[in-house]
Amino acid sequence: MEDTKKNIFLKNKSWAIILVAQFLLFFILSKIDFAIHFFSDFFEWKKKFHIMLFSGVRISVGDIIYPLAFLFLIYSLIQIIKNRKSSTLKHLLIFLNTTYFIYQFFWGMLYFQPLLIKKISRTEVEISNDNLKQLASKYLKLCQETREKVSEDDNGIFKINDIQKIKEDILKLQNHLPKQINQKKAVPVLSVKSSLYDKFMNKTGILGYYNPFSAEAQYNPNLPATNIPFTLAHEMAHQLGYAREQEASFIAYLCVKNSDNLDLQYSTRLYVLKGLLRALSQDKRNNDFILNLTSQYSEKMKRDRKKEVEFYESNEGIISDFFGITNELFLKSNQQEGRITYSYFINLVLAYEQQ
Repeated sequence: MEDTKKNIFLKNKSWAIILVAQFLLFFILSKIDFAIHFFSDFFEWKKKFHIMLFSGVRISVGDIIYPLAFLFLIYSLIQIIKNRKSSTLKHLLIFLNTTYFIYQFFWGMLYFQPLLIKKISRTEVEISNDNLKQLASKYLKLCQETREKVSEDDNGIFKINDIQKIKEDILKLQNHLPKQINQKKAVPVLSVKSSLYDKFMNKTGILGYYNPFSAEAQYNPNLPATNIPFTLAHEMAHQLGYAREQEASFIAYLCVKNSDNLDLQYSTRLYVLKGLLRALSQDKRNNDFILNLTSQYSEKMKRDRKKEVEFYESNEGIISDFFGITNELFLKSNQQEGRITYSYFINLVLAYEQQ
């Protein structure tokens, strides 16, 4: 009996050692260019089949996987603490090993791909107040012009005419991304779904997310209409193989530049404008310029902005703060900027606009 318990302990110890070894292995691989290239090629090879696998299911399969995994973890921990079952510990460690391996192999290593900005400009792009101000003024005019052409509801707020067409247009536009920047192949399969946890997402500040296990792109359908088209383009950029958040946003921006879909144009131009204003707001000397620029919003734009502010203010709280902090830590752990700094996205936009 004692020998059996000892053997079980040794097996569990082996699985724990394997998990630690995996952490070390993938850390080392993240520093090797050849390995990063291999994982990028593997993603390209498998992504069409992976997306097709669950695209025909109307609901989000990934949203079902996550709670089941969470319940398994809770159940296992209770069994280990309460009954001290070594077999449960073994199953838990196997589950953690398998999940971590699949995540890194399918997605995690893509965070270490070469920076996109190196494909746009060989020299470092300097962000100056003058450059930011010029671009912000340009995008204010673009937003004003586009806002006059889109539809609105009975309250005078921007509304989306056909969300399905937006999804289909983004898919087509991915085929026309600049070749010198994007060498990834677009996937001719649509797998973008409303999150099953949309009401909870309201409280978290999360607009959308990509599930690396099911290759589905999820979004919150309760968002203000101004946020939804660009969020769709952003999450679908993840499906292309862009893991970094700011680069996914830039790819979304590039897609929409060639679009004649006015809803997509307005949402994206407004996102860029807000990003520029955030970048300018980091220097207090720009406060007067920001106030002057925002005062020039058209009445229709002001109504849309008010709707956004009301939505986010009504959903502020401990949950949104918690998810904001955890998301920032996750971004930084994967060599990305936190949620407060938007300079990399702005760097990409400036570099591309200045070509």
